Amino acid sequence: MATTVLAIGIDPAFADFSAFPQLTPELIRNYIDAQIDQLRNHGYEAEACLVDLGDTAEQVVASALQSKRFDCVVIGAGLREPAAQLLLFEKILNLVHRLAPEASICFNTTPADTMDAVRRWVAP
Repeated sequence: MATTVLAIGIDPAFADFSAFPQLTPELIRNYIDAQIDQLRNHGYEAEACLVDLGDTAEQVVASALQSKRFDCVVIGAGLREPAAQLLLFEKILNLVHRLAPEASICFNTTPADTMDAVRRWVAP
């Protein structure tokens, strides 16, 4: 059975790119899709869970976490880095802790290093 990975992050449609004018929602979405594909190509059963800035984020994450057992949960930099997202980050982290207590938790630093984050904790 393949190692299961859930990658949780802010949907690029809701992200604030004002500090990074070279980034667009489409570019970030392409990075996310490429990372999920890379995980799959290396033997992981991976899926993305993209959330809004809080209206339905907890419900969406809870639903994803309850859909199956995950071996590893990646929490994206967009949930951790902006100070304005701290409360949402805490809520998501506590949901993972409560609903996937056996999963390793890891963090990527950019939309392009998810594979590295996962490999630090679980093998395919």
